[in-house]
Amino acid sequence: MSPAARRPASPTASVKDVAAAAGVSLGTVSNVLNRPDRVAAGTRERVERAMNELGFVRNESARSLRSGRSRTLAYVMLDAGNPFFTDVARGSEGPADDGDLSLFLCNSDNRAGREAAHLEHLEQQRVQGILITPVDPDSPTLDAVVERGTPLVIVDRTRTDDRICSVAVDDVLGGRLAVEHLIDQGHTRVAFVGGPTSIGQVADRLEGARRAWADAELPEDDLTLVHTDSLTVAAGREAGERIAGLASTRRPTAAFCANDLIALGLLQQATRAGLAVPDQLAIVGYDDIEFAAAAAVPLTSVRQPRHELGRTAALLVLDESSNPQHVHQQLTFEPELVARTSTLG
Repeated sequence: MSPAARRPASPTASVKDVAAAAGVSLGTVSNVLNRPDRVAAGTRERVERAMNELGFVRNESARSLRSGRSRTLAYVMLDAGNPFFTDVARGSEGPADDGDLSLFLCNSDNRAGREAAHLEHLEQQRVQGILITPVDPDSPTLDAVVERGTPLVIVDRTRTDDRICSVAVDDVLGGRLAVEHLIDQGHTRVAFVGGPTSIGQVADRLEGARRAWADAELPEDDLTLVHTDSLTVAAGREAGERIAGLASTRRPTAAFCANDLIALGLLQQATRAGLAVPDQLAIVGYDDIEFAAAAAVPLTSVRQPRHELGRTAALLVLDESSNPQHVHQQLTFEPELVARTSTLG
């Protein structure tokens, strides 16, 4: 029976216990953990067998103290209830896995104070890097995090400077694509549904819609804003009540929604109110989340490359954390319109 087999399994087995059980030095155990290519195959197998028999669990906290960084990336998302952000997180998992890192998810709930608290805790944990969809991309809080040495990449937002890496989508183009599609379908009374417009993406998507409308030389007043206080299904339903309550001569024949959750709520309420989609109300969403295609009336939507945003952001933050020659980049992806039954009939 080997020495390791005679020792009782312990959840608190130490490196010293492993070394004694395997009959090797502490340095050999350390090499097996950190530089296994430096250890002869037979010795490595003996050490690994001792680890398994003792129930040894690596002390990652101690390793982090030595290196100054934990084996963790973090993503501070704006709204965990929106599948768009969880899809971005899934995209960042690949580079994290490749780097043998864990991915920690935080939800700011679109609140600056909550976002700041998350950032403080993540700095205290000495994470390798932070991905963030911020409430305000120009917030001094973000600059302070970077100045204190934690790599950070902004996701789905752009800044007014180039001091921090960012990945985003051209939302002005996305708004233009949505409204050009509705104009091509013959609509001359269109509502933009969403808000608050203090959110950068909402403002940009509205700007793109207005540019498409102006280029088509349609009356300015026939592109109306139906304001919502949030970007949720419930807000979409409430907007749907207001639209359905308008006289048929004033009611828009189409709606471009600031995101898919708004569009899905609007679709639900339009159906309840007896408005046929798309014959009486065509609907375009934004993001092309999985539920868009699966809706009772499949939803036309402006697709964002959600997984690619997450993957690229993770690669940028990992490069910043390890590459002394890192150069900040501000990358912009192009959206595409995916036409479905909610506008095509």
